[in-house]
Amino acid sequence: MTSLSPSRLIPMRPRDPGEDGRAASTLELFFDLVFVVAVSIASVQLHHALTAGHVVDGIVDYAIVFFGIWWAWMNFTWFATSFATDDWLYRVLTIVQMGGVLVLAAGIGPAFESHDFSVLIYAYVVMRLALVAQWLRASRSAGAARSATLIYAGGIALVQALWLGSLLLPASAFPYALVVLIAAELAVPIIAERTGATPWHPHHITERYGLFTLIVLGESLLGSANAIIEALKDSEELGPLISIAVLVLIATAALWWIYFWPPHHHAISSFSRSLAYGYGHYFIFAAAGAFSAGVEVEIDVLTGHSELRQPWASFAFTVPLAVFIIGIWLLAIRPQADRVVNTVVPIAGILVLIDPLIPVPFALTTVILVLTVVVLVWRRPVDAA
Repeated sequence: MTSLSPSRLIPMRPRDPGEDGRAASTLELFFDLVFVVAVSIASVQLHHALTAGHVVDGIVDYAIVFFGIWWAWMNFTWFATSFATDDWLYRVLTIVQMGGVLVLAAGIGPAFESHDFSVLIYAYVVMRLALVAQWLRASRSAGAARSATLIYAGGIALVQALWLGSLLLPASAFPYALVVLIAAELAVPIIAERTGATPWHPHHITERYGLFTLIVLGESLLGSANAIIEALKDSEELGPLISIAVLVLIATAALWWIYFWPPHHHAISSFSRSLAYGYGHYFIFAAAGAFSAGVEVEIDVLTGHSELRQPWASFAFTVPLAVFIIGIWLLAIRPQADRVVNTVVPIAGILVLIDPLIPVPFALTTVILVLTVVVLVWRRPVDAA
């Protein structure tokens, strides 16, 4: 058993990357709950922007907001796989980060409506500084990873100061600062890990990514439920709305099947592959959240509440579907699949993407996804037991 100090703290030593039975903790699951709120609000705001015909602005704002959501979640997740202790201080700092996420969620509306990112940035900085405290604490018992923990702490703190400084810039300069600051955030782990790698548990980390995927896919199921609700209100469009609800359920189930088909832990067997896996999931998570918005747009088109018209409205859900499918193929399926799967899956992504140019696009999209699942069932992954 680990001995406790008089302050009831456990030394934050590096976790064993080969630890048997390592699974997501109840604190990690609790942490994920606040991201349900943030992802939902971001998806709703994207839906409103697309329905109003503000396509480019909506997509850009969504990409920026989702970066903040994803990056906060991902940084905590990789830290936890390396140094989680679950004592009272670790829990308190994690709950502070959760509070930051909730405030960030409150700032999503102003970011979309008036390009006011101030609330979002303040909340983001709170989350990141709480993580700085975690890295500084870990540095005391990190051993060979000490230099990496200090670079994480210093790098993150420096970038947060720059985020706060960006609020003083004129509006015309902010977009350029945004690009530089996002690049700086992405660079910190790369620099830190090259100076003294922190340990990661392959099964634990990929389980965490899978759990977050379930969260964002859950937003699509909400779209299916909303279609049924609208159908009960609008008897004239009852048939098409119920059809959308059924098709969304099938499509979401297909995405789940495709995502969890390969054994993901093989995808992070080296630093370069783990980096690609971790960063590449931004597109997968963002696409899954955007799919929900696309479903809502389709409902608005049917009920006459959208400025967006066909076939362009259908791209609101086919583009996210295609990004999700091709993204997970590149990150986890392609290195482990045979020639058949590596032909069918990317072709399915392309066909889904161009479906709006074909009559009855959503039904055809679902057929393509179901056929893809059939192929995956037929061609088991290498590690399937």
